[in-house]
Amino acid sequence: MSNRFEVSHGQPKPLGANLADNGVNFSLYAPHASQAYVCLFDKSGHSEILKVTMHINEGGIWSAHVAPLNEGALYGFRVEGEYSPEKGLLFNENKLLIDPYAKDLFGEFTWSERHYGQMPIGTKSTVNNAIDIPKSRVINSKPYTDKKPNHSWCNTVIYECHVKGATCRHPNIPKNLQGKFLGLSHPSFIEHLHNLGVTAIELLPVHAFISEQFLTAKGLQNYWGYNTLNFFTPHKDYLIDDDINEFKQMVSELHAANIEVILDVVYNHTAEAGTDGPILSLRGLDNLAYYRTVPDKPNVYINDTGCGNTVNIDHPKTLKLVLDSLRYWVEVMGVDGFRFDLATILGRTQHGFNTAHAFFQAIEQDPVLSEVKLISEPWDIGPGGYQLGAFAAPWREWNDQYRDVIRRFWQSEEGVIANVAKRIHGSFDIFEHSQRGPLNSINFITSHDGFTLADLVSYEHKHNEENGEQNRDGHSANHSINCGVEGFTNDSKVIALRLQQQKNFLLTLILSKGVPMIASGSEMGHSQGGNNNAYCQNNRTSWLAWKDSQLNHSLTRFIDDALKIRRGHSAFKHSVFSEDIDERFTVKWFTEQGIKMSNDHWHEPHRQFLMYSLLDKQNKYALLIILNASKKTVFCKLPPSPIAAQWEMVLSSVHNASVSSKGDAIVEISAQSSWVFSANLEDEGHV
Repeated sequence: MSNRFEVSHGQPKPLGANLADNGVNFSLYAPHASQAYVCLFDKSGHSEILKVTMHINEGGIWSAHVAPLNEGALYGFRVEGEYSPEKGLLFNENKLLIDPYAKDLFGEFTWSERHYGQMPIGTKSTVNNAIDIPKSRVINSKPYTDKKPNHSWCNTVIYECHVKGATCRHPNIPKNLQGKFLGLSHPSFIEHLHNLGVTAIELLPVHAFISEQFLTAKGLQNYWGYNTLNFFTPHKDYLIDDDINEFKQMVSELHAANIEVILDVVYNHTAEAGTDGPILSLRGLDNLAYYRTVPDKPNVYINDTGCGNTVNIDHPKTLKLVLDSLRYWVEVMGVDGFRFDLATILGRTQHGFNTAHAFFQAIEQDPVLSEVKLISEPWDIGPGGYQLGAFAAPWREWNDQYRDVIRRFWQSEEGVIANVAKRIHGSFDIFEHSQRGPLNSINFITSHDGFTLADLVSYEHKHNEENGEQNRDGHSANHSINCGVEGFTNDSKVIALRLQQQKNFLLTLILSKGVPMIASGSEMGHSQGGNNNAYCQNNRTSWLAWKDSQLNHSLTRFIDDALKIRRGHSAFKHSVFSEDIDERFTVKWFTEQGIKMSNDHWHEPHRQFLMYSLLDKQNKYALLIILNASKKTVFCKLPPSPIAAQWEMVLSSVHNASVSSKGDAIVEISAQSSWVFSANLEDEGHV
């Protein structure tokens, strides 16, 4: 069989498998290996047809060129070397390894004892795992050339969604597209996004991932995808014909509809898990370079992720792997930005989090990555892991302090209005110190992690029994309310209050300074039955139910109405807090008597009412926003309009709302309700 091929030393760059000179150049980083091999497989992926001895180059890079060989060739790597787990050395030539730079994978991953390095413990495994692991596949990568929307942050509204869950039950999307990448770019789903008024979708992880073995043993799956197998390959379950170009087609079609694509990416840990995890790729190539271990204990992984291992971003080759992956998704696959899961880890050295970490510096000077949208989840469970506000420009950050205090406010908690005001006004106390502005805050009420918006107002306690962990998993402190009944009810008053509360949350979110992010399903009352950790629920618990009532839900219309107001007012476009120095454009806060809030008012312990006005730069459009979290009706005197136009009620969380007066210019503000009044000299373009 080997007579068919001509083998030569090849070139050390670029890493991975790349078409060259009528064949494929293979390059692999494994500096401490005694020998590396590239193994070719037949079209079925079952039979190994050639084992090529690779050539060592400077810097610990192995290479080989095989010709003739074409796009679609299947391969994997094997590496010989010392197997000493106590030293952190896990070389085992019996394990076929996925190329860290593989752009495509072929075949299914199957859990088996074959993936483990020692079986039983203490004895090096001699079992070949090739039958149970996907093969890397050679592709011809071509740059993405379609025009991108390039929305500014001030015009960005994010819709966070799951590839499968968003469309797998949509009746107007063809069956073969439901739950797939191409389902997201189907005209019916694009129409829905346009009806909402969002400008970007943020997809839960789409890098190839697998379910943890402890889940498969319980008959469950990793639904969210935070268990990465490979940093370059799209997850195959989201493809129709096993063609990764479907991802690029989705991106192109969404771009044509003026919608950006942001990826939730997991570079903090991998599916190889902890000490007792499998050998699948990085661990078998250079365990100590790719993963953090305890100083002087190379056999013990640092577990700042809670997933068994932590990627060692300090190492130059690991950093290069991450950066190369990011550039690939931008330049070849066409995406517009990234949300980094547990991003604190990416800036942590052995001495703690460092705002000048090499990762941040590399992105800052990179001509490609410095120009895309960068969002951090600014926390992890490691020491000093909470770093909200510490990421420098141009980074944006998920603002959990916004989430929590807005929840507490609408939960009718007392003593929080001063903090609520800070969050509504862009969280200047968090971001201004580093010369950043309101748009550095990604504001959200709910996300994939936690209660859905409907469940936030329907459950006071988590109900995660279906996860198989006796309801011990998931957060217990949710700042949620059930409006009088835990869970499902036919009580019309409770149902009405829950809808009103959902609108309260949405109105507050959309009319706060910062970048709003809306979790999918918020627009249609999607419930997970009180499960606030549905990461393993690949079923109707998580999938959106596109019934007739959902296709034109009142919450969808409400979001669209609120976003129209937001788009029409310049106050939400301020990129720096210094613009608020001009008194004409500052937010002004009023009591229910219509007078300016004093210091004493801010410290009144029982105050649950906020009213504030915003004026645009041209002095032609003003907003007055009223938030009443009290369980009592408030009779409110509206302050004078700052322009020569009268206040007019334009939006309210109250069903069929109308303004009723009691005396001179006094309006009745219902309990637990939110209201928007506008004064518009041009009187056009607004709700």
